[in-house]
Amino acid sequence: MFTVYILKSEVDERYYYGFTEQQAQERLLEHNEGKSFHTKKYRPWKLVWFGNFSTKAKAFDFERYLKTPSGHAFSRKRLI
Repeated sequence: MFTVYILKSEVDERYYYGFTEQQAQERLLEHNEGKSFHTKKYRPWKLVWFGNFSTKAKAFDFERYLKTPSGHAFSRKRLI
């Protein structure tokens, strides 16, 4: 199972869009422990949405879409 997730920083209200082959909760723990260079300075994070995909390609494509301006608008209107 492949997971796309959205995190929200409790420090400054920013969002982070990610992809993992782990459980979303396990990946959240890694972000909050500071194991990710891109997210460690905005800790703590909370998980606001995740979706599971059957293939890696579909999950990767959806994550890339969410990181676009139209994907940001879609996620804020429909997912979070």
